[in-house]
Amino acid sequence: MAAVEEIGSAIAEAAERTGPAVVGLGRGWALGSGVVIAPGKVLTCAHSLRGDEVTVTFGDGRRAAASLAAADAELDLAVLDVDTEEIDPVTWEPGGAPAVGTPVIALANPGGRGLRSTLGFVSSAGRRFRLPRGRRVEGAVEHTAPLPRGSSGGPLVDTGGRLLGINAIRLDGGLILALPANADVKRRALALAGGETPERHRLGVAVAPPRVARRMRRAVGLPERDGLLVRAVEAGSPADRAGVERGDLIVSAAGRPLDGVDSLYAALDELPAPETTLRLALLRGTDEREVEVAFGREPA
Repeated sequence: MAAVEEIGSAIAEAAERTGPAVVGLGRGWALGSGVVIAPGKVLTCAHSLRGDEVTVTFGDGRRAAASLAAADAELDLAVLDVDTEEIDPVTWEPGGAPAVGTPVIALANPGGRGLRSTLGFVSSAGRRFRLPRGRRVEGAVEHTAPLPRGSSGGPLVDTGGRLLGINAIRLDGGLILALPANADVKRRALALAGGETPERHRLGVAVAPPRVARRMRRAVGLPERDGLLVRAVEAGSPADRAGVERGDLIVSAAGRPLDGVDSLYAALDELPAPETTLRLALLRGTDEREVEVAFGREPA
């Protein structure tokens, strides 16, 4: 019984210590959860938001209208401006990644329906996974603390109340992936809290990975090549203006071969200024060509 009582005490202490900083987003059927990271600032997952305004419900039942300070949809983070009154922010002191087996407590307030506080353990540390827009996250925390629908954006803390991550994705089998609360994520979150929306270059294409490209080219009798198969092109996007078409195989960017989508993201991230260009090498069937994609310029 002593062990069970200790577990209960840990959950209760987390709820008492960190619970007031955990908020609900939306009403009724939950949009998500969030956590106070600074006076007047709530951090959540970008995919939990619908529009630039949302109702925030605090632990004492108070509701307040919040507005979007800034969002980074590529990394699934957003910060809201809202009156947090005297609520103490969550303790955020980035340290090393938690080890497998570390006890953790997940908290949420799904849609303002009340605080949830559950105990689990780190099942995998340093996980990699892809966010909805294709970006890969390094150092994610996979854990076993069960959470209901609407818990995305809520905090994952250790038994001392230190923030370890932001719960983001539910996996098969009930496991949860949390965005890591490391120094880099904290820096990005504080920039969002200051209203800084990150500027990233977007091609405006949907792509399939090299293995799919090879299989599809083989199926129609074309020579196999590594590259990213363009599945769709956004109308009016930089790629569209440069002449990239559905079915093209992007084989290199800035002169470097593409062995996966992360290589393309790396080439885009290295571009220095809003107004710049990126040279792509394409295969259209057996025809090889190069196009220059211009960013930050209005079409003529």
